[in-house]
Amino acid sequence: MAQNVIVPIIDLTSAAEGSNVPENLQTALAFGSQTAFSFSNSSGVITNDPGFWRIYAASTIEAASSTTISNRLTLSDGLSTKTIWEHFASNAGDALTALNIDITVFLAAGESVNGVSTSGLSGLIGSVRQIADVNGTLVNPSGFSPQ
Repeated sequence: MAQNVIVPIIDLTSAAEGSNVPENLQTALAFGSQTAFSFSNSSGVITNDPGFWRIYAASTIEAASSTTISNRLTLSDGLSTKTIWEHFASNAGDALTALNIDITVFLAAGESVNGVSTSGLSGLIGSVRQIADVNGTLVNPSGFSPQ
């Protein structure tokens, strides 16, 4: 038997909400959106604002002694610290290693992402950009407005 009932269809895709920008464009690096950082034999906060952050960087280490040398990215809540990425070398010699980093992290209120370089023979250099706020609302690259 046929019925005279209309069943609504709700389209919840990103195209339906009017934001059909591909993820790789929304998370693009942009001059006005990037905050640069550089660590060599030092450490510091990369960012401590809540939300989703893209970290794009390079890590280099010249293993010139038997001492372990490392570059790390850590997360901290103010009481404890967790290593989320590390590049290390502990072999004597003049071996130079380099690694690229492209990761996304989420920070809740009171948390920070930090860079650590344990030697003057190592470097952690890059930039960070917020790609979404703490509620998941996307942050477009500076100067970009989707049509």
